[in-house]
Amino acid sequence: MRDLDASPKVDAAQIGRIFREESGRSVATLIRIFGDIDIAEDAVQEAFAVALRKWPFDGLPPNPGGWITTTARNRAIERLRREVRGRELLSEVATLSPGNDDPGMPKEVGPVQDDRLRLIFTCCHPALSAEAQVALTLRLLCGMTTDEVARAFLVAEPTMAQRLVRAKRKIKAARIPYRVPEDHELSGRLRPVLAVVYLVYNAGLTGPGEPGLCSEAIRLARILSTLMPDEPEAAGLLALLLLTESRRALRTRPDGSLVVLGEQDRTRWDRVLIEEGQAIVRRCLRRNQPGPYQLQAAINAVHADAPTVEQTDWWQIVALYDQLLAVAPTPVVALNRAIAIGEVRGPAAALALVDDLDLDNYYPFHATRADLLRRLGRHAEAAAAYERAAAMAPTNAERDFLRLGGRASR
Repeated sequence: MRDLDASPKVDAAQIGRIFREESGRSVATLIRIFGDIDIAEDAVQEAFAVALRKWPFDGLPPNPGGWITTTARNRAIERLRREVRGRELLSEVATLSPGNDDPGMPKEVGPVQDDRLRLIFTCCHPALSAEAQVALTLRLLCGMTTDEVARAFLVAEPTMAQRLVRAKRKIKAARIPYRVPEDHELSGRLRPVLAVVYLVYNAGLTGPGEPGLCSEAIRLARILSTLMPDEPEAAGLLALLLLTESRRALRTRPDGSLVVLGEQDRTRWDRVLIEEGQAIVRRCLRRNQPGPYQLQAAINAVHADAPTVEQTDWWQIVALYDQLLAVAPTPVVALNRAIAIGEVRGPAAALALVDDLDLDNYYPFHATRADLLRRLGRHAEAAAAYERAAAMAPTNAERDFLRLGGRASR
C-alpha cells in the first residue's frame, strides 16, 4: 500500500519537462507504427496521464522516454482492439513483439533514419500550406500547446487551433502517406523543415526549463546538414544554432533574471561552439549562395568576434541585415536591422524606422521602442512602451526585466 503522506519522488514539473523532451519521439514512433496522428497523440497523452499518477510514488523508470512509448503503444493497441476500424488497422501493421529490437515493427527505409526527423519531413508535405506544416510539426514534435504555437506565429489561439484541425483533416482526406521522402524530394521539403528546427530551438531558448529542446534542435540540424551537404541553408541553420547556443547559459543569472547581450560576460561564452559555428559560416561565405539562415549566422559570428559590445562591428552587422532584408523582407528582420541602425546612426534614426513597422502584437517591437525612447529622454513614452512589452512577454524573466526598465524610465 502506498504511503500517501510520503513526499513525491518525482514532481509534476519534472514530468512536464520529460513530456516536452520525449513526447515528440513517442508521437513520431507511434505515427510510424499506426499511420494516424490522432491515435498517436491520444495514446501519448494517456501515457503521460498514467505517468502523472505512477511516477510520483514509484519514481522515474530507467528510460522514461521508452516507458512512455511502450505504454502509449499498448494503450493504442487496447483502444484499437475495441473498435472495428481499429481491428482493421491493427491487421494492416506488422505484429508487434516485445523487446528492444521489436523485430515485428515496421522498418524505416530511405535516407531519413530518425523517427522525429522523419515526422518533420512527413508533416512538411507540399499538400499543406507552409504555416500548417510548421505549426503541425511544432505541435506534434515538441509537445507545444496550441497557445504556444499560436504565440510563435503571432496569432490568436483560436485561429491556430482551427489551422491545426484543418491540417489534420487534410492529411486524412488527402491520404498523405507517412513515409520517408525520396532523395529527390528532400530539397523541396527543406524550407519548412529548417523553419521547424529553428522554432524548436527557440522554444527551448525561451521556455522555462526546456533546454532539452535546444539540444534536440541542434541534433536535428546536424543530421540535416549531413543528410544534405550541398544545401548551404542547412549548414547555415546549424551555424546559427551553434553560435546562439554558445551564449545561452549566460542569458540568465542564477536567480533567473535576464542578462541582455551587452551585459553578458563574453569570456564565458563557449569558444568551442563559436569556433565550429564560425568555421561553418566561412564555408558558407565561400559558396556565395546567401540565404536567411546563413546571413543570421554571419551576424551572430560578428557578435562572437567582438571582445566587448563597444568593439562590435555594427557597420558590418548593418550590411548583413541589408542583405537579409533583401532575401527575407519581413517586419521582424526590419526591426532587428533598425536596432543595428540605432547603434551606428543613433536612436532617433532607429525609432523612425521602428515606428513604420506593423508589429503591434510582437512584444520585442514594444521593447525596442521602449529602449529607443529611453535613450532619447522621452521617459513617459518609454515607461508606457516597457509596460506594453512586459504585458506581452512570454516568460517571467523577460517580464521582470521589462518592468524594471519601465520603472527606471519614470
